[in-house]
Amino acid sequence: MEKKLYMPTILTYHQINPSQWQNLIETSPTATWFQTAVAYQFYQSVSEMCPFAYGVAQEDKLVGVVVGYITQEKNPIKQFLTRRAIIIGGPLLADDIDENALTKLLMAVVAMGNSPIYIETRNFHDYSRWKNVFEQCGWKYQPHLNFHVDTTTTEIIEQNLGKSRKRDIKTSLRDGATVVENPTIEQVRSYYVLLKNLYATKIKTPLFSLNFFENLYHHTNGHFVLIEKDNEIIGGTVCVELPNKCLYEWFVCGRDGEWKSIFPSSLATYAGICYAEKLNCKRFDMMGAGTPEEAYGVRDFKARFGGELVEHGRYLCIRKPILYNIGKLGVKLLKKR
Repeated sequence: MEKKLYMPTILTYHQINPSQWQNLIETSPTATWFQTAVAYQFYQSVSEMCPFAYGVAQEDKLVGVVVGYITQEKNPIKQFLTRRAIIIGGPLLADDIDENALTKLLMAVVAMGNSPIYIETRNFHDYSRWKNVFEQCGWKYQPHLNFHVDTTTTEIIEQNLGKSRKRDIKTSLRDGATVVENPTIEQVRSYYVLLKNLYATKIKTPLFSLNFFENLYHHTNGHFVLIEKDNEIIGGTVCVELPNKCLYEWFVCGRDGEWKSIFPSSLATYAGICYAEKLNCKRFDMMGAGTPEEAYGVRDFKARFGGELVEHGRYLCIRKPILYNIGKLGVKLLKKR
């Protein structure tokens, strides 16, 4: 008997079978917290995010999911000029997804509504075997680095830690800095003031509102590990957890340079790495370390925590080239101010 051919089926968020989705999270080689149903639901709770989710099924089996968000600006002119779709972590794919199914999934994302200027995946896993499919669907690969830190055991963490980081952590703790693993909401708000100042003065890109951080604070998979000195928050890291697999460092900052022997940002990242081991997460993902061809101080900072430098890149699909180039110019001018 001739084998029946099945066409892949595109699914919207409400059509995706929850148990199949969870099974894919548990078995996929590209699973991240950012591609889970709870991540989609978190995006829904934040005013600056308009979430989207698409799935693809082969013979009634879910083999791929894409979860992301389109940025939402209150100012209509700013929204028109800057709207973009971000897929953190990259698509969630079954190991045996076929090219036809992946093509259909990627094209469904390209055809989404709300007219984003561009769509970008920020990959945390290796997608090289699917690169030709992405490119055939209009996505361009862009090199981008990241660090993965092995958090299997405390011994491995300490063994891989750079000497200068060990010294910074030791003197920070000796001279009065402490780690707060279960902060209050008031402490989280104090931390947000620090982070907002960092983005305004140095990073010079938009930061989510306090609502984002308050909602993440109350989320089961959200973790704030803060640094305190003399009853004052001086730094911290904000992470999300894919249970028993990975802890992702979404934000980190500290009042660095204010003390001769206290290094809040270093202590915060180190505390986050140790917290990953406590959660039984085998990896601490630093969520980006810049492009290979550019000098990047943040990459130098992250390198001293003993992680593996990887290049899993990003895929970019530009839907409105003129607005995209205007936006790129605007970002360059903003960062020069």
